[in-house]
Amino acid sequence: MSLSIRNQLPGTVSAVTPGEAMATVKVRLSGGQSLTAAITREAADDLRIAPGSAVRALVKSTEVSLATAPVEGLSIRNRLPGTVSAVASGDAMAIVRITVEGGELTAAITRDAADDLALAAGTPVIALIKSTEVSLAAE
Repeated sequence: MSLSIRNQLPGTVSAVTPGEAMATVKVRLSGGQSLTAAITREAADDLRIAPGSAVRALVKSTEVSLATAPVEGLSIRNRLPGTVSAVASGDAMAIVRITVEGGELTAAITRDAADDLALAAGTPVIALIKSTEVSLAAE
């Protein structure tokens, strides 16, 4: 199946915490980082997600925020350090490609934000992704 979602990171489920309606799933990405997805319990059951399962973490580029320094006091659990590899700016939006351990992420942010952060190839960044914005596909 082909998808329009640019960010597709392979990994292995390391833990599942089921709740009444939702489950949190910790995924060890191929680059060694940990990512948390909050999905419905029904989806976790339907996909037969369990520790050791191979999955692909899917994140829309519009759901990736960027920081140029560590951020404290924030509820966002997923914080992937990386380096900007390219920036393509339009009148309103910018597409930022980030190299992370084991892959690449794309963030779609406003051009003003990219300019304010002085993003350019080589800039170290931290990609911030809410766990509720991470979908999982069983491999």
